[in-house]
Amino acid sequence: MNQEGLFTVYRVKSVRVENQTTRSLIFNAPMAGVQPGQYVMAWLPEIGEKPFSISGDDPLALTVADVGPVSHALSRLKAGERVWVRGPLGRGFSLVSDSHLLVGGGYGAAPLSLLANRARGYGHRVSVALGARNKSDLLMWDSFEGMGCQVILATEDGSMGIKGLVTDALEKACADWQPEAIYACGPMGMLLAVAAFARAKKLPAQLSFEALIRCGIGLCGSCELPEAICLELGIPSGFLVCHDGPVAMVS
Repeated sequence: MNQEGLFTVYRVKSVRVENQTTRSLIFNAPMAGVQPGQYVMAWLPEIGEKPFSISGDDPLALTVADVGPVSHALSRLKAGERVWVRGPLGRGFSLVSDSHLLVGGGYGAAPLSLLANRARGYGHRVSVALGARNKSDLLMWDSFEGMGCQVILATEDGSMGIKGLVTDALEKACADWQPEAIYACGPMGMLLAVAAFARAKKLPAQLSFEALIRCGIGLCGSCELPEAICLELGIPSGFLVCHDGPVAMVS
């Protein structure tokens, strides 16, 4: 199941609606050896293959936003239908303390869900800062609360939580208590802001990057981060999100 070149067939067991455009597909079996923050390549015959973050590993769960042909087809699947999955792929998060602050912008909440679940299973303290444009776009905040995480929300229009960006929720979370590490997933601008914040607070940070992933094994180069970004974050130039990431540690 974890061999990069091989597909495993999963069947959809259930579908959970996350918001108006996003569904979580819960499959009929676990995926072994998953590190939170890793992803899979999901394939449907005659439609195509795309990468998706792993939001649950036992059973396997993928959270899918309906934004293109493959994700549209996946989001319309019903119980019993099949998906061909290759993974887990890439490098994920590594828990480095027992007091964690997770920061998710938009769809970035999905891979953080598995990380939070893993940390809470160890009895760790977890705070989660989530941001989106409005209340309807927020993802999985109730799932994080159900795990026993402290959740701080931010929306750009003020329809739920703090009026502002997810970085405003991040600042409030750090003002309320002092985490020992920060883990983030979201758009590049948000990740750069989180990295600068962590650097100022002298906290280790792990960032999960979003990129155009085609092959999933580091061959095509379509997901290479710009050199300027690598220099700013202090990570090796030529960083391939699919193979060297999606997660990188910065300090």
